[in-house]
Amino acid sequence: MDGKAHGTPAGTAAAGTTGAAVILRVLRVCLHSGFAVLLLVAVVRLLGAGPGSGDVDWPALGLAPVLAAVYVLGTVLEKHHSADPSRFDPRPYSAWWLGAVCLLWLLLIWASADFVWLAFPLFFLQLHVLPLRLALPAIALSTLLVIVALWFHNAGADGGALQLPMVLGPAFGAAFAVVTGLAYRALYLEAENQRLAAEELRRTRAELARSQHDAGALAERARLAREIHDTLAQGFSSIVLMGRSAEKALDDADTARARDRLRTVQETASANLAEARNFVRGLQPPALAESSAENSAENPEENPPEDPLVNSLRRLCEKTETEAAARGARLRCRFDLEGAPVELPNPYRTTLLRAAQASLANVWVHARAGTAVVTLSFLGSEVAMDIYDDGAGFEPSAVTDPAGRPDGSGYGLKSLQERVAALAGSLDIESAPGEGTVVAIRLPLGDSPARNEP
Repeated sequence: MDGKAHGTPAGTAAAGTTGAAVILRVLRVCLHSGFAVLLLVAVVRLLGAGPGSGDVDWPALGLAPVLAAVYVLGTVLEKHHSADPSRFDPRPYSAWWLGAVCLLWLLLIWASADFVWLAFPLFFLQLHVLPLRLALPAIALSTLLVIVALWFHNAGADGGALQLPMVLGPAFGAAFAVVTGLAYRALYLEAENQRLAAEELRRTRAELARSQHDAGALAERARLAREIHDTLAQGFSSIVLMGRSAEKALDDADTARARDRLRTVQETASANLAEARNFVRGLQPPALAESSAENSAENPEENPPEDPLVNSLRRLCEKTETEAAARGARLRCRFDLEGAPVELPNPYRTTLLRAAQASLANVWVHARAGTAVVTLSFLGSEVAMDIYDDGAGFEPSAVTDPAGRPDGSGYGLKSLQERVAALAGSLDIESAPGEGTVVAIRLPLGDSPARNEP
């Protein structure tokens, strides 16, 4: 139950198979074994001297098992606490336990000199249970008691003088115990420092894993927010407007226009369903996939298929005109292509398509424009897209709130900025009230990491 050597049960367990921990275990086993052997030898000698002299010291023989029981009780309690920290912790009582052991030892050496050699394991216990400032005086006092006991039992009773071996033996034993005990203490501190370092490392790793998980969750939440805003939210907005237009057409008995609007509602709902399924699969946008499949089916092998992004943007312009007409607005939306298209990585195509979808949705919902032009340019080292409209315009600095509006709208600009920034591109918005709007996006090609993504 020594408070320092065994006082930190997790310490030796956490130190595992380190060299210091192995040495500590060996020293503890030697300490306990030495105490048991010396006590047993003293009892055997005491019993062996009895029959010949007819003078068995029964009080000493009765105290020896008590000392053994007290010693074993302390070590067993400490061992159980080391194996399971939830069990009774004997460390606060270690000094009392040591006092009881020393008191029983004093009674035994008063009865018989055979028990004086138990002082050597007691020296180690005193070093490891007591603070050093108390342990050294305790060892010195125990050494003096050993010398006195040896003199009393061997020469003092007959008036003999104190002999040099009676002093040198205990003194050298005490000095050896102090040196060895200090080395033991140094090993213990090394093992304890290793345990603390290992715990700190585990704590740091756990915190790092937690922060990485939180960062990943936030990044995924932001990605889903962008996708939902640029796809599902825009689609639902279109469905609402088309539904209102179909209702108005039915009120006007214009069944043909109502049927056309309902067809558009069905197409938009189907597209939204495909987008929702795409979130689960994590594939490319359905519009790009459909455009690629249609090009492969419609174009003969001798004609190169049209770029899926180009085809998607053309269809988007056509859809924008239809939705604007359903809303009662006269909007002409045109797509222009400049330069020879090159195959773009999927993150580039997704970003450009989402930018066009969000910008054109704003055009026919908010801008009250008559003309909108989407221009896709392949410029060698970069790909650019400009979305122009001649609508009402706005003040760009007035829509920079990252939280959006209370109704959940106003998130498009922030979403677009995040998408473009993720590809090391640039986003410029030129607008003023009454002067229309230009949204300009530039994405570098070169050796960008995203360039190599499928």
